[in-house]
Amino acid sequence: MSVIDSTAALHVAHRDNHTHRDVNGGWLRPAVFGAMDGLVSNLALMTGVAGGAVDRQTIVITGLAGLAAGAFSMAAGEYTSVASQRELVEAELEVERRELRRHPKDELLELAALYESRGVEPRLAREVAEQLSRDPEQALEIHAREELGVDPDDLPSPTVAAISSFGSFALGALLPVLPYLLGATALWPAVILALIGLFACGAVVARVTARSWWYSGLRQLALGGAAAGVTYALGALFGTAVG
Repeated sequence: MSVIDSTAALHVAHRDNHTHRDVNGGWLRPAVFGAMDGLVSNLALMTGVAGGAVDRQTIVITGLAGLAAGAFSMAAGEYTSVASQRELVEAELEVERRELRRHPKDELLELAALYESRGVEPRLAREVAEQLSRDPEQALEIHAREELGVDPDDLPSPTVAAISSFGSFALGALLPVLPYLLGATALWPAVILALIGLFACGAVVARVTARSWWYSGLRQLALGGAAAGVTYALGALFGTAVG
């Protein structure tokens, strides 16, 4: 094999092996955590009510009400949060756009100084800054990335965030209610299904962490189970006190 072929083969091997986890989580992390939130909160709510020795219909109504209230609350909160963040970023981008228009030379020197601070030679830093500043939109994008840490072309959508939060929470919150909707009359099928769901969510979260899937799954199972156990005990205590 020639030297060129050997080098090319090593480059391909390095490219294939040199991969990283998605540290931002992408859509996976918010979706899984939304479902996990729905699971834990609705399971805890239902077990707390069940601890008060109420009938099956009351538990089902409580679970469905918790599902609806939690999903709408999550959607509204996520929409407001992301919309506020987006509006703040857009306001700062407008400030940067105005500065680029009014003081182009100062902004160019600022960009050159930034590259110099990262080890680029002064003359080369100035040349790079000049080339990048020729296009106003490209200059805005670079300044936004360097100064604000955002991509103007990739701002989060409040609508998408709200819909995804609503859907993932509702899906998670549905699991504890599902056995009752299918005819169950006891609490234990709902608890077992919810705990299986918690373990599965924890295992999926391991895709964006350095932990093993079984550790992450068992940790979430323990936390969710503890929440359900505590609320059941409180429900039983309050039910006895009220009764």
